[in-house]
Amino acid sequence: MFERENEIVAGTFNPGEEELELSLRPQRLSQYIGQNKVKEVLNIFIESAKMRGQPLDHVLLSGPPGLGKTTLANIISNEMGVNMRVTSGPAIERAGDLAAILTNLNENDVLFIDEIHRLHKSVEEVMYPALEDFALDIIIGKGPSARSIRLDLPKFTLIGATTRSGMLASPLRDRFGVMCNLDFYEPEDLKEIVLRSAKILDVEIDEKGAEEIAKRSRGTPRIANRLLKRVRDYAIVKGQGKIDYDTANKALKMLEIDEIGLDKLDRRILNTIIDYYNGGPVGLDTLAASIGEEKGTIEDVYEPYLLQIGYLNRTPRGRVVSELGYKHVNKIKKKEQISILEGQL
Repeated sequence: MFERENEIVAGTFNPGEEELELSLRPQRLSQYIGQNKVKEVLNIFIESAKMRGQPLDHVLLSGPPGLGKTTLANIISNEMGVNMRVTSGPAIERAGDLAAILTNLNENDVLFIDEIHRLHKSVEEVMYPALEDFALDIIIGKGPSARSIRLDLPKFTLIGATTRSGMLASPLRDRFGVMCNLDFYEPEDLKEIVLRSAKILDVEIDEKGAEEIAKRSRGTPRIANRLLKRVRDYAIVKGQGKIDYDTANKALKMLEIDEIGLDKLDRRILNTIIDYYNGGPVGLDTLAASIGEEKGTIEDVYEPYLLQIGYLNRTPRGRVVSELGYKHVNKIKKKEQISILEGQL
């Protein structure tokens, strides 16, 4: 298995990175860059809830890792002026764990559950009356003497974040009143994010340097901030401490991040499918085994961007490299290769 701890495009935080990342996060909708449609929708619903004096409807935030789902959850709690309790789907193992969390919430509080698609089935079922009626049905005892007690809960807002909305059970998905899907960011928005983060980190950077980092950030703010910190380190050691186009370009080349943000593993995925499976189709299990990577990492971190830029296609039979993918890794299809060779004979 390849070592992935310090991967630039990793979907999770690297060790020691989360605290620094928190300082870069905007605290209000007005400070949040990009995702304009999502911001517009949330702003209306938040203002309406405040005017009515009621909690915001339950919110589902979906999209690939690093696009700002946790940041938006924090912003929603700030805009509503309430506290936020943070947990994750895998951390809630039993119905009793969920009951302990819900009964400790205050009126109108926000409960944020990351990776909500990984909630256990038994926990999901306890969640339904809590979301609809703000009540918990608890079974006490076993067998004929068992009885059900209904506990009233304070009114609260559940914010769920998921990278795989398709894995969410329909009854749970239907109980969210607000659904927001976050898309990959435009380079212009990422450039603004890089310039804002550089100011917070006290890094000297010019427009061209920020633009180059933004172009190679795979449409993802977390990766943009990660690249900014690595380019800053390069500028301190190899340059004058200032990030310009030349410094950013050299630093990113050293990190093996190409001009559109693909890294070594992205190119290995494309090359493996082309060289060993004639461009596909190839199943996810086979691909993961071939490159020595976890299926979940390929599916959640690498594949969404390759699909978004049109370098990879997903078919019922498996993954297929597109014409654009072939061109990017300077390969030609076998049929075309045979035609070229025949023409030379």
